[in-house]
Amino acid sequence: MISFSLESYGIFNSLYNWQLTPDELQKIIIQKKMGLETKSGVLAINTGFFTGRSPKDRFIVKDNITEKKVWWDEKFNQSFNSEKFDFLYKKMAKYLSGKTLYIRDGYLCSDKRYQLNVRCISEYPWSDLFIHNLFLRFSNLNKFFPDWLLLCAPGFQANPTKDGTRNKNFSILNFSKKVILIGGSGYTGEIKKSIFSVLNFILPIYKNVFPMHCAANVGKYKKDTALFFGLSGTGKTTISNDTNRNLVGDDEHGWTYDNIIFNFEGGCYAKILGISRENEPMIYHAIKKGAMLENVIFKKSTGEVDFLDDTITQNMRISYPIHFINNIEKKLLSSNIKNIFFLTYDAFGVFPPIAKLNKAQSSYYFLLGYTSKVAGTELNIQKPQATFSSCFGAPFMPLHPVQYTKMLMKKLDNPKINVWMINTGLISGGYSSGYRIKLDDTRKIVKNVLDGFLSKVPYEKYPIFNFKIPKYCPGVSSNILNPKNSWKNEKMFKNQVKILAEKFIKHFGIYQQYIDKNISSGEPILE
Repeated sequence: MISFSLESYGIFNSLYNWQLTPDELQKIIIQKKMGLETKSGVLAINTGFFTGRSPKDRFIVKDNITEKKVWWDEKFNQSFNSEKFDFLYKKMAKYLSGKTLYIRDGYLCSDKRYQLNVRCISEYPWSDLFIHNLFLRFSNLNKFFPDWLLLCAPGFQANPTKDGTRNKNFSILNFSKKVILIGGSGYTGEIKKSIFSVLNFILPIYKNVFPMHCAANVGKYKKDTALFFGLSGTGKTTISNDTNRNLVGDDEHGWTYDNIIFNFEGGCYAKILGISRENEPMIYHAIKKGAMLENVIFKKSTGEVDFLDDTITQNMRISYPIHFINNIEKKLLSSNIKNIFFLTYDAFGVFPPIAKLNKAQSSYYFLLGYTSKVAGTELNIQKPQATFSSCFGAPFMPLHPVQYTKMLMKKLDNPKINVWMINTGLISGGYSSGYRIKLDDTRKIVKNVLDGFLSKVPYEKYPIFNFKIPKYCPGVSSNILNPKNSWKNEKMFKNQVKILAEKFIKHFGIYQQYIDKNISSGEPILE
């Protein structure tokens, strides 16, 4: 065991449990009545008031490192005073003093050239279990030295007036001191996305690595890599978990200067509302002891989880080590990138199930990141809301969105890489009259891309947005490939297309001064 003193972190008179196994943690959680077990022995916990992220309560300390590099947009990248940070750190350390704490040393980035070591000190044992499941795990810790420190105290609440936070809950990144503070929220996704934000700042600036909010998988025989960009709820985890391909990772990756794709994490954090053995077999089989369920409801009759009951939240989750998936790319690394998918939940129901994008369109749609906020993923989201999230991950991207977009554009100089937009949201109508495209149809579409069939079919140009859509896709009804064919009211359809295009054009105005025609030529053209 590595020897260190909590006093060096300003925490006094505390006991700590270091690097406990999942079984040991689960036993403690049950004993403390902080969770329940299913009949099959899977742990289920309730994260409390917060069942989703609170992105408006995430801050970055403004100092000599960040002042001129962070894009201070006052929505996601809000500045925090360094002296206030020091004061809040001391308050948290005092709060944690005298408690029994849980400490875990792990790392991020499967490409060892970019390895980031993190020491996590948690108030709750199930926060520690989540970190075990999501971070990469050491086989030998004899030479561990932490690059960053993460303090997680869900029971600690800030005083907004005195501490400078917006609410009692907060997530604050300090790049000078290499410390993350998370307080007031038990939602484990705050842990995951805080360290993702750190990497999204460090890697582009200092390592020339393009960080991506995407899943990645590899063909078992052709060894071709596919990337799946998209916000939570758009299908990254579900679609990238393909029984015919090996999973590199389901959410966070880097793309190196020498074209290696590497997973940031060592686990998965999947939405499981409505999950079934038939529709999502790989994730379903990962629901076993060692995994951790969040905010689920038990069936009274059997004591097992009711995956259809969203009484607590539509954002019910499971975390598990990635090796719970049978077919993974063992080193969590890949190359030979061939296809990129932008997964979009279109709440308007006017985007086609698949569209092929040119380089300008790829850059444009990546920069804007059109999708819909899906119920439950963020606080107070009850139904899909059309929105724009730059780079398909604005809440986690500290740098200017154009900076990430230019990194993508450079990668797309390779003519062998194809970019596709996949609508996993509504078709045949908007929120009141349409329906979500069948998962089976989306899977067939993606498979036809990966197998090369969609390079052999005729395409047509989609008006206003001007991307190309296939006239035929094996195994998928041609009636849904072009949205105008499935809407019952043509006039309403054309009106919705126009409204959505206007939203794109208006939102693009934010970036107009920062870009050139290589991006702007991908913009919709109103007739």
